[in-house]
Amino acid sequence: MEYQHDQLPSYIYTYASPDEELSLCQLEMRTFFGTDAPPNLFQSPVGIDPSRSPFIRERIEVFYEGDSVAEIVEQVAQIDTQEMTFKVIFVKTNDLEPSAKIEFEEQRVIERELGWQINGEADVRNPDYVFGIVTMGGRWYFGNYRKSKTVWLQHQKKPRSYSIALPTRIARAAANIAVPDPEGIRAIDPCCGIGTVLVEALSMGIDIVGRDINPFICRGARENIAHFGYHCPVTLGSIADVTLKYDAAIIDMPYNHVSTISSEEQFDILRHARRIAGRVIVITIDPMDEMLIRAGFRIADRAVARKGSFLRHIIVCV
Repeated sequence: MEYQHDQLPSYIYTYASPDEELSLCQLEMRTFFGTDAPPNLFQSPVGIDPSRSPFIRERIEVFYEGDSVAEIVEQVAQIDTQEMTFKVIFVKTNDLEPSAKIEFEEQRVIERELGWQINGEADVRNPDYVFGIVTMGGRWYFGNYRKSKTVWLQHQKKPRSYSIALPTRIARAAANIAVPDPEGIRAIDPCCGIGTVLVEALSMGIDIVGRDINPFICRGARENIAHFGYHCPVTLGSIADVTLKYDAAIIDMPYNHVSTISSEEQFDILRHARRIAGRVIVITIDPMDEMLIRAGFRIADRAVARKGSFLRHIIVCV
């Protein structure tokens, strides 16, 4: 539950990524927010549920700000939780210099000072409302606090697995990059494998369907989707047989790593992807730029995710 207020929405996000996925994290941030994100935390008018991203940690929906904690303390006296309970969290991620670091005890003091001014009952264990306070750029910000739920971690425990399936974190980011705003968007994963991308997309409310040429793999994808309580069609067949149009497609192309598929067959997949979708996210162990351009795509953005010497290229094609 979030406290309702009258101010225009503004949000502060904290985020982090492993070094080997920093490029992918930055691509997801650009896709969501339309600009490169400064390190660790940033402010945006765009409201994204932090649980959508495998990199965003927290979000504060700002409705008070000031040059000091004292200014925030004065403002929070306006809050009346109407007998509902609340909790105040000091957000530890900030851009303070090491010499200005706020230690644990001082963080607790700030939380208590704010809590004393709010009209309501404090409850640190199971509050109705959670508020957060953070400092950034020399100013202080206060508002509704929402912590990311690492849903993608739960999706690692699938009943059916596949040795070269995408890691769930990369799959989730790819789904976000394909469909940053699910409203009115129809998507397809026409080479869906065991459904790693499908599960991540469905968990975020994305309207998506799956398809694969391997009947055994299709059955595994359906089982994985059902295991997590989601539903979507997974049909058997080639991308060449798809006749419907989609707003977005996500294609993981590890074929040259696990099979004898030729470059001509890879090109055929890309050619049909261009035919059926307006925006295509291609995931490949090779850049494939020349092939993508030949298939009629323009490369709009890209990232690389690393695991040791193994690279995955995530390419945004329009």
